[in-house]
Amino acid sequence: MTQIRPFTLAIPQSQIDDLHQRIDNTRWPEKETVDDWSQGTPLAALQDFVAYWRHQYDWRRCEARLNGLGQFMTEIQGLDIHFLHVRSPHADALPLVMTHGWPGSVIEFMGVIEQLANPADGGQAFHVVAPSLPGFSFSGKPSGTGWGVGKIGLAWGELMARLGYTRWVAQGGDWGSAVTTAIGVQQVEGCIGIHLNMPIGRPLPEDLENPAPDELKALGALKHYQDWDSGYSTQQRTRPQSVGYGLVDSPVGLAGWIYEKMWAWTDNAGRPEDALSRDAMLDNLMLYWLPATGASSARLYWESFGAFAPQEVPLPVAVSAFPKEILPTPRKWAERNFPQLVHWGQMPKGGHFAAWEQPELFLAELREAFSKMA
Repeated sequence: MTQIRPFTLAIPQSQIDDLHQRIDNTRWPEKETVDDWSQGTPLAALQDFVAYWRHQYDWRRCEARLNGLGQFMTEIQGLDIHFLHVRSPHADALPLVMTHGWPGSVIEFMGVIEQLANPADGGQAFHVVAPSLPGFSFSGKPSGTGWGVGKIGLAWGELMARLGYTRWVAQGGDWGSAVTTAIGVQQVEGCIGIHLNMPIGRPLPEDLENPAPDELKALGALKHYQDWDSGYSTQQRTRPQSVGYGLVDSPVGLAGWIYEKMWAWTDNAGRPEDALSRDAMLDNLMLYWLPATGASSARLYWESFGAFAPQEVPLPVAVSAFPKEILPTPRKWAERNFPQLVHWGQMPKGGHFAAWEQPELFLAELREAFSKMA
């Protein structure tokens, strides 16, 4: 049960052909009645994106890249966990577990993994472990309840121990932030500190009386999220099975659901492609389409949405604050929960998908942050 098994992707061509056929048979809705994204993904933008997916995108390129990095499976608490594992050639490398979120995947880290493991500039190196969350990508889909972020955090501790790492650090944003925070709260054995690019904090009543500029910005972002951007999370935390039927059956439905978040959550000039390449977004989308995880990934919201709440972390914590984060937390709010806050990096650009959007800034932040915990 504790065996580490190599995992190689070899998607049958019949699955690619089926995807193409489903795209060809799409029944499109009429155009939105506005000239912006306020009603969701615009028809013309999605048709253009999907046309690229159908006629130009090459899945085999992504498949080869994932296989080349090193993919593995291991069973933890009765569930198969898929993960990337890239060992550094450097003797002083620090083991690091990185956790993605929704609607992301391990694809978020593809631009930083090799530089983390074997930095060209001779900086701090890391042994990189990037698991796929339960119900996401090629990890197993829980058949019962209970796989919330606390259990996932403990599972990551078991994974690191199984790989032989007795002293390690953890990093995450979005659901990865919730899991990484849970690792810190539970003081999972072996973890010496964490880094977050979406820390969770909330204002106290006195903060609302005379808020500072960064607090005003955060309050405005929270209100925007609640009023205009939280419909997906309400659906996924209350009815993940209902929304899952469409996401599993229709590639265009899945693309419209996720492509909109690439627009709303990145630091862009009006188009998702300003922040992320189409190939990168489609690589990520394929990790939802091929294993049919539209329902199982949404179910994490049902299991654990309450985890996005302030919690005290007794371990050393580092934070990188990106300006277009969807739920920004001012340092003042974060310090209440992180008594050992060792680093706070205020970034000049970037959004919710930190490593994906701004790999160089992200790399520099991790090296500086974890140098203060070693």
